[in-house]
Order: sequence, then structure tokens, then C-alpha cells
Amino acid sequence: MSTEKQDATIESLEAAEAGAGQPAVGDSPEPSDSSAAASYERLLTEKAELQELLLRRQADFENFKRRSDRDRGEIFETATMECLKNFLQVLDDLERGIKSTPTDDGPTREFAKGLELIYQRTLDLLFRLGVSPVKSVGEKFDPNVHHAVQKMESSEHAEETILEEYQRGYLYKGKLLRPAMVKVAVPE
Repeated sequence: MSTEKQDATIESLEAAEAGAGQPAVGDSPEPSDSSAAASYERLLTEKAELQELLLRRQADFENFKRRSDRDRGEIFETATMECLKNFLQVLDDLERGIKSTPTDDGPTREFAKGLELIYQRTLDLLFRLGVSPVKSVGEKFDPNVHHAVQKMESSEHAEETILEEYQRGYLYKGKLLRPAMVKVAVPE
């Protein structure tokens, strides 16, 4: 229905409602009253249809807004996770740098302390953002959060116990950001 027709219908309806039940002075009931009543009923029906259409459109718009907000949140979270995955490589490099620094006293020890400080501040920042490490060594292997890169026969450890962690895994707000690369015990 076009906007002009809607406007005309609404004006007709308002005029019919204003004049309903109030015959003009000098008017007498004639057969045209039945056509006026039919016109009035038609206008009431059109009004109800327009109100229903308006309610449906409002509901559709509210659903669209909710869907858009949810999609925007998912896109933001996905982008954040991708950024954090790339940042974890820097964290790994810091860990390797700390492990490879000699432990003897002197300038190299001060350098190692500086690396450890940067590493710890980086970890603190990641924890505040919702990143947490995956527990690995001594835990039972979980294929949802661990990636077995080596298996070792062992009678000392229970089956599928993680013996060593090669690369730490991380979760972001409970979702897997990166699986931990581990060595797993298998029965002899």
C-alpha cells in the first residue's frame, strides 16, 4: 500500500471515527447508512491491518538490531583472537630467550632479568585480557586442548599422561586460542 493511500485511509478513518454516531442536523436515516457502515468497517479493517503491519515491522527491526549486535560482537572476538594468536609468537620468543640466556653473573644475568620482567608484564597483560594457559605436564591428554607431537613408551606413568610441554597452549575466555604441543606417555 503506498504512503499516499495510507495517509488517505488514516484521514478517512479519523473522519469516520469523529463523525460516527453523530448524525448531522437535518439528516434522516437513509439507505446510504448501510454503505457508510460498510465503509466504516472497511476502514477499521484497514486500520487493524496497518497496525499489525507496523508491529511486525517493529519486531523485524528489533530482531535485526539484536542480530547485528551479536554479529558485531562475534567479529570483534574473532579479530581479537587472531591478534592474540600472533602475539603469542612474541611471547614464545621471549620464553626461548629467557631459557637460552646464561645463568652466570654479569651483564648477561642483568639482560636475562630484563627479559624476565618483560615476559612477566606481557603475561599479566594477557591474563587481564582473558588469556589463560592450558595446563599440560602431569595432566591427562585432552585432544581438545593438547596436540600430541611425540609419544613415549613408559611404564612409570599412566596411559596418556603428558610428560613434557614443547609449546604452551592458551585459552581466550574459555575458548581454545592455541593448543599445547606435548609429549604423551603410552603403554609399553
